[in-house]
Amino acid sequence: MEEEIIRVRMPRQGEVLGVVNALLGGGRLDVRCDDGFNRVCRIPGRMRRKMWVKPGDLVLITPWTVQSNERGDVIWKYSRAQSIWIKKKGLLKKVSLE
Repeated sequence: MEEEIIRVRMPRQGEVLGVVNALLGGGRLDVRCDDGFNRVCRIPGRMRRKMWVKPGDLVLITPWTVQSNERGDVIWKYSRAQSIWIKKKGLLKKVSLE
């Protein structure tokens, strides 16, 4: 059986990996980020119906420019296989996947 090559979206400048703690309602999430902060993140309207997020999912966020340590926007949700690959590569340091 051949191994399938997975293309994974990597964090770029100003983007942070995080794990969803809880759903707050209204398109908002409580995210434990890899840089040590807990942020209240929102799912932008263009992605709200395309992305179904639950607690324990690995997401990629961009912190806001004004309240960068408290708030952010979710820009990507990783699949289970992609999140395991990211964990194996050592990109997650301060948070753990449950």
